[in-house]
This record gives sequence, C-alpha cells and structure tokens, in this order.
Amino acid sequence: MQPHHELILGGQKSGKTARAEHMAAHWLAAAQAPTQTSAENIATAPQAEAQPRRAIYIATAQPWDEEMRQRIARHQSERAQRVPSMVTLETTDLPAALHAPSNPHTLLVIDCLTLWLTHLLMPMHGKPDAAHAQNSITALVQALQACQAQVYLVSNEIGLGLIPLGQENRAFVDALGMLNQRVAAACSYVTFMAAGLPLPLKRP
Repeated sequence: MQPHHELILGGQKSGKTARAEHMAAHWLAAAQAPTQTSAENIATAPQAEAQPRRAIYIATAQPWDEEMRQRIARHQSERAQRVPSMVTLETTDLPAALHAPSNPHTLLVIDCLTLWLTHLLMPMHGKPDAAHAQNSITALVQALQACQAQVYLVSNEIGLGLIPLGQENRAFVDALGMLNQRVAAACSYVTFMAAGLPLPLKRP
C-alpha cells in the first residue's frame, strides 16, 4: 500500500496549514480509536498497532527579524493546542528530514516549500547558487518518492495575480511554480485551499 503523500496549495491565510494539521490530528486519533475485532483477526490486531504512530511538523521558517520570531512563537503555541502530540523539527534540509523517519507509522507535515525555496534562492548570507537550488529540489523529489511515511507538504500558489515587478521577483514566481509542479507530480494527492475550503486537484 502506497503511503499518503499530499501537496496542499493555496494563497496566504487560505487554510493550508490548518488542513495539514487537521489531517495529522485525525490520523493520530484514528490509531487510538477503539475498533471492533472479529474472531479471525483478533490474533493479528495487536501486531498491527505494535508501533505507535507519531507526527512530526517540519518547519522551514527562519527568524529573520523580531516580527518573524513572534510569528513563529505564536504558531508554535497554537500548534501545541491543536495537535499536542506533534513534535516540531526546525530544518531546511528537507531531503534528510524525509529520509530519517521513513516508515508507515510516521506522518510528516512540511511547512512550507515557499520559505524553503526562499532560503535557496534568496539566502540571508552569501550569494544564491542556482545549481545548488536545482540539485536540492531534485533531492527533495527523490526523497519524497522513496519516503514510506505519510507526508503533507504545504506550499503557496503565488502565480494567480499580476506579474510582479523586478527580475528577481519574477524569477522566484517561476521557480516556485516549477517546484510545485514537480512535487505535485510526485504526490498521489494534491489539494487547493481557498477560504478554508479544500478543492481536490489530484487523487489516485
């Protein structure tokens, strides 16, 4: 059985992260819900849940300034209330984060690809390396395809408005669009969020 890999797209405050967290909470709760066990599967039921489920929130945001630090702290506090058992991992090495817990008993929420791409193309220190960015994207897609965990990836859709001014801005919109396309191709599920409502774009 293939693991559930879903890309969740949308604009600012469209409900992307809320959906990913809701799905994680539902997945965790499903393992704890009592089930009716028939005579023929009573012997195998304990083995099926021998390994407890866990959820990991992979945060790609970096505290660039005081406002961003406050935003991250607020999100951490709200997430702890919505999904208390979810563990947070702050990293920008997404391929490694996908490789480490690659098993069916783990669910990963990656939030978000937009900030991750920003780190690659607009680093705080040093100059951007286009070749490194492309290699990192390829490594991410390969790691996702090999990952046996349940994965929800959050990303922004920023190409629906006016074409932005400035070569760097236009290049970023193009790059994020291509990243979203590559990740969508590697996922079995793709969902577009608008006003907190999910619109299925791709299903198996």
